[in-house]
Amino acid sequence: MAFNLASSSYSYSYSSSSHRLVSSSGSHRHRVCLSGHRHHHRRRSCCRLWRVFSVHHMDPSNGDVTREFRMRNASNHPAVGFGTYKCGYLPPSSAQAQTEGDANPAGAGPSASTIVASALDVGYRFLDCAQFYNNEADVGIGIQNSGVPRSELFLASKCWTTAIAEGPSAVRSALCDTLDALKTDYVDLYCIHWPVPHGRHVVAYKELLKMRNEGLIRSVGVSNYTLEDYDELVTNDVAEDDLPLVNQIEVNPLLYRKKTIEEFQRRGVLIQSYRSLRDGKAFEIPTIVDVANKHGRTAAQVMGRWLVQKNIVYIPKSVRRDRMEENIDVFDDFELDDEDVTKLDHLTTDDALETFAQLYRKCVVRDTQWDGTTDGVRTTFTIH
Repeated sequence: MAFNLASSSYSYSYSSSSHRLVSSSGSHRHRVCLSGHRHHHRRRSCCRLWRVFSVHHMDPSNGDVTREFRMRNASNHPAVGFGTYKCGYLPPSSAQAQTEGDANPAGAGPSASTIVASALDVGYRFLDCAQFYNNEADVGIGIQNSGVPRSELFLASKCWTTAIAEGPSAVRSALCDTLDALKTDYVDLYCIHWPVPHGRHVVAYKELLKMRNEGLIRSVGVSNYTLEDYDELVTNDVAEDDLPLVNQIEVNPLLYRKKTIEEFQRRGVLIQSYRSLRDGKAFEIPTIVDVANKHGRTAAQVMGRWLVQKNIVYIPKSVRRDRMEENIDVFDDFELDDEDVTKLDHLTTDDALETFAQLYRKCVVRDTQWDGTTDGVRTTFTIH
């Protein structure tokens, strides 16, 4: 298989003869962000050589399950990542913080730096970060303490709604803060976290494209986009080659929006899954337990394998090392058959889809001047 979770390296110069990325040391120069931060970055060798590549489709019946996916810009994306949400910090506007009344519970568990260093030691190389998680500085310390070279990592982050609503300068400042926190001069992937209405997400997305052209971002994506949000980029003059490479949405057997996922994949957009394991709340569901017992695997491994067999990036998270090891073990000597997949595909209920729709309407304006209103929020969009 192409990707060794313990020792993969990523290089990004483009070889037109082979249509593959090859290593290049490159030269170094400075970039100054609007926030005043100064960053070094490697010279880009292919900023205008994007080629349209479809997401690599796997055939599980032939045992063809890869440990990385190829994006349209010819760069590779790990099939499994480690989620850093709520690692060492609970964001104030998260549902859990609002319920428990504590945005940052002291002594509630290990720090993000400890958790991330452990995950990297287990073998994870893709770290899913975000401005909203408010722990990127600790994540950066964890990376530093791990001793894993930057060249072996795939670092992704997302710009939060506050910056998106505020405008391009705030978006740029958010990325600069992320680069400083993660102690890197570029991110492999940077995404719009939610499609803030009133055209704000479109303006923010175009700023991400500018920063990609400056070498601060390798690949540009989005998160929580419906098909209608994606189409809004198209109708606002985002060129075909500049459209999102990735869309991160919630995907698991209890929220499987088949029509949306398959249409994004048809358009060449790689789907990342958050809440891949449903926060552990699906581990006792009889259907999942039955499939796990059939294969001598755990519920978590069944849910992870279900995702990668559908060409969806699987992003589990845990603060426990034993769970980290369990969650990542979804490749060797393990394959779901058609009957298994069909059973898991049919666990999504109408109530789950309606809950998703309500959350979408709330979160696209969360922490913005329109928070708590429906001003500009889509009334109809593709749910399934």
